[in-house]
Amino acid sequence: MNRMNLRRLVGALAVLLCATHTVATAQDRHQVAESPNGMVVTAHPLATYAGQQMLEQGGNAADAATAAAFAVAVVRPSMNSIGGRNQILVRLASGEIHGIDGTTQVPLTYDPATAPRASYGYATIGTPGALAGLMRLHGEHGSLPLETVMSPALDYAENGFRLLPGQARFHSSSAERIAESNGARDVYLKDDGTPYGAGDLLRHQDMAGTLRKILEGGADAFYHGEIAEAMARDIEANGGFVTKDALAAYEAVDARIVRGSYRGYELVAMDVPASGAIAIQSLQIMENFERSEYTAAEWATLTAQALALAIPDLARLGSDSAAHRATSKDWAAQQAARVQLPVTTGAPSGSMMLEDHESFTTHLSVADDEGMIVSLTQTIGPAMGSKVVTPGLGFLYAVTLGGYLSAGQSPGARARSGITPLLVLRDGEPVLVLGAAGGLHIISSVVQATMRFVDDDMTLAEALAAPRVHPVIAGEDFTFSGVQMQTVPGIGWTKGQTDAVRAMGWEVREATRPGSFGRVQGIWWDATRNVWIGVSDPGSEGTALGSPLTP
Repeated sequence: MNRMNLRRLVGALAVLLCATHTVATAQDRHQVAESPNGMVVTAHPLATYAGQQMLEQGGNAADAATAAAFAVAVVRPSMNSIGGRNQILVRLASGEIHGIDGTTQVPLTYDPATAPRASYGYATIGTPGALAGLMRLHGEHGSLPLETVMSPALDYAENGFRLLPGQARFHSSSAERIAESNGARDVYLKDDGTPYGAGDLLRHQDMAGTLRKILEGGADAFYHGEIAEAMARDIEANGGFVTKDALAAYEAVDARIVRGSYRGYELVAMDVPASGAIAIQSLQIMENFERSEYTAAEWATLTAQALALAIPDLARLGSDSAAHRATSKDWAAQQAARVQLPVTTGAPSGSMMLEDHESFTTHLSVADDEGMIVSLTQTIGPAMGSKVVTPGLGFLYAVTLGGYLSAGQSPGARARSGITPLLVLRDGEPVLVLGAAGGLHIISSVVQATMRFVDDDMTLAEALAAPRVHPVIAGEDFTFSGVQMQTVPGIGWTKGQTDAVRAMGWEVREATRPGSFGRVQGIWWDATRNVWIGVSDPGSEGTALGSPLTP
């Protein structure tokens, strides 16, 4: 079977499986794979296959991650875009750790005091960073030619791909607002104005043209050349704030690496605008409690409170000293002393500058046979981002400004988010590669995946299928008043457990929608068997593929 036919089979199989399974085990949906040589896990079967192709062609994890990220920007546009933002955590084969910050930036011409508090549209667009992040990842760490790495994304854009059921729902829910943008309407709605449905074939010729210009001219084509001119002209003409100068000045910069530990495991992540320090703090708070001493319901309330105590620190981070405090064991112990079981004086609370919008993000994790690892999260914010496409360019812009930003974000700042690529190491060697989609649920998802693996001695597949919690967020001051509990049939908390949490004095809000508690794409290095095990969250439409590809 040639590669093209195999690629089409992967897409057709994904549509069939996802259309007939509301919630299934990861194994049933090809979401678990293992290989001694390398692994790719993404939120879309075609993106996974794009990354896996790079490993089979002798590329490394950076090549595979770049290919997968370009591909997923084409086939999962409701979640991410080259007009969005990303955070990339890279572990080289030598053990060196690097971080790339490709977050969207607030233009210098933006005045938060007078700008519209819009939730979508041109006024919400910040300077895109995702493309710069991907080009830097490939330029500094890749080994294959850019033409090879971008070829799957170009193939999908030019020849088309089948829309998955979850994607179709997001397209449908955003159709009315998409129709307000001429460019977005041309790309994402049919000629009669109706949205594409599950299984429909989408061809993105404008996006293909943009990708070809990037292939020929690199990042300069996007930030200085013809693409930049088209973006700036369109955005400024429609009341937006991104200018040619803002695009020309943009850089994907080094991310500050933050470190911590959890019960003997090393934790490595990235500081703001990512939420790595918050995940580390949450885990280090939980390190003050012994799992064996608590019931499952009690452990759930402890976890929710640890997250409730840590998340407000996201507003205070931004310096070495703040990151040091947030990830220190002493600070974690002080925070742990505030945890209550049962609640006696009201839940822990605090305030922060970040609003908890539901985020339609995507994550991918990649490892190669030399030990290079990439954990990459890419997003455009809410579903379909700003709902704006510049005519002729084919890609959506992220929401960065207006209602998405909270007070205090100044021109030149990079919007903070729950994005949390995380590496879990033991004696310097990789154990887990994690990251997720889902707004602030990203933080709680990667924290609980780590805890399930370490404290409950679960495999990664078991950990991602285990029920999760998240703090209830009440009011604009970010007060935590209870526990969100995942009650998806088959992978959720039982009625007895939710009742037990209520009996301890907590408000409980149940969530039954699959994927609403984050969607993790992770890898586990099983040192006892010397294999990479990739797992895509059972609440997602993602897949895992090892290298070499097995029938």
